Amino acid sequence: MLTILIVDDDAVIRGMLYEVFSEKYECHTASTAEEAFQFLEVEDYDAILTDIAMPGLTGIELLKRVQLRDSETPVILISGKGNEQDPQQLVDLGAFAYVSKPFKLIEIEAVVAQAVAKSESQETHLATKTTRTGRPA
Repeated sequence: MLTILIVDDDAVIRGMLYEVFSEKYECHTASTAEEAFQFLEVEDYDAILTDIAMPGLTGIELLKRVQLRDSETPVILISGKGNEQDPQQLVDLGAFAYVSKPFKLIEIEAVVAQAVAKSESQETHLATKTTRTGRPA
């Protein structure tokens, strides 16, 4: 089963996203970027959905660390009203997508589906290369 990590300090948003995505994906949740790093130490994710403005490390700092660890993992950044960011700047930093709160569930579901599809296609490509060569790409 595909696995996503949901990171948001707002328990209501975190819980709602978990409810929406746990029907299709294995979901882990974290309330801080620091907690997310603990999950990332032991698990690879097909997508990461993170709030930008959180106490401690921000979602942007989480994105940068994920990029250093595994630049192939799609990271979707979420920003609350009043904390809008320049979407192009975030994509330039390596974000897969940027979603502004309040968001429509159908919108965020579509973005996560695209991110997971990208992750799946990369895994299939790597598996094909490994099968042909007998060693990881």
